[in-house]
Amino acid sequence: MSRVWDIPVQDSTRVRDVRVAAEAACARAGLDAHSTAVAALVATELATNLVKHASGGRIVINLAGPSGTRAQAVPGVQIASLDHGPGIDDVPAALRDGYTTARTSLGAGLGTCLRLSGDFDLHSRPGRGTVAVARISPVRPPLPPYSSRTGVRAGGVNTSLAHAEHSGDAFAWVRSGPRVTLMLADGLGHGAKAAEASTAAVEVLRRSADLPPVEILRQMDTALRPTRGAAAGVAQLDESTGRLSYAGVGNIGARLRTDDGWQHLISHPGIVGAHFPATVPLHRSAWQPGSLLVLHSDGLPSRWVPPHDPRLAAHDPAVVAAVVLRDAGSAARPVRDDTSVAVLTPDPSDGRP
Repeated sequence: MSRVWDIPVQDSTRVRDVRVAAEAACARAGLDAHSTAVAALVATELATNLVKHASGGRIVINLAGPSGTRAQAVPGVQIASLDHGPGIDDVPAALRDGYTTARTSLGAGLGTCLRLSGDFDLHSRPGRGTVAVARISPVRPPLPPYSSRTGVRAGGVNTSLAHAEHSGDAFAWVRSGPRVTLMLADGLGHGAKAAEASTAAVEVLRRSADLPPVEILRQMDTALRPTRGAAAGVAQLDESTGRLSYAGVGNIGARLRTDDGWQHLISHPGIVGAHFPATVPLHRSAWQPGSLLVLHSDGLPSRWVPPHDPRLAAHDPAVVAAVVLRDAGSAARPVRDDTSVAVLTPDPSDGRP
């Protein structure tokens, strides 16, 4: 199930809680002692930075595997740090060992995270805050985001209501030939029972990578009947044709950025596993070099504003997801459900935003 560790970090007393959570996540993922020590150190450094430089923030820890392709089912841990702090003026400098803006710091934090993590990325804007994502696993190459032969990448972040142990949301991605499929499911309600439904949806996706989106949803409907049911959205990119197909049932949000701006991809009313519609519309779009797809559960405010930073799409898709999550909520608009965001991003080497 979607085990989540979501720790608010407002002062130094919570740094230990973050370290303990990272160790617990590694134990759940079955990582070895060395990987666990690395994860604990990275989590501690990120939490300490929140206290020293951002006046607080949050650490979200997700289990990062098995996921990706059938051949890349590697267990691991993803650690995301989110803040609304002052941001970093010079990110490359901040990632060098020895760089610091705090008198009490040795300047080893972000450089250590970059060096030790299997995968590490950071996005920051002065005045807006910083998001950092690290993934730790016992093997190389690094954990997902899965990168296809044309460069499309997938990733995301998952949080739970009121820092609960389980999130009723889940997302996953698979490949079959030239097709990369990203799915996000939101089990009805929240907590462990909702997580059972979304976990069942992930299991269907892993064995149905060769099917089109609507058929994947039909397979999920059968598998989820013993559960509460779920809302689910399935996006499939065919790299051989450059076409993106999307089908959704229930209140899954989907937005696609193209050269013409952002467009909503509409999900059909219903419940996968309970009230499945007789027909499910399939939305087809061209996948362009600058395209960016965001799927999200209804924990995200319905009127969230897509990010406008032209540099963001070149970042790790989990970083993009965390920026969307961070910027969509506020103290005045707290989330009232589990919340997950999953992203498909283009090849960052094509030079387009």
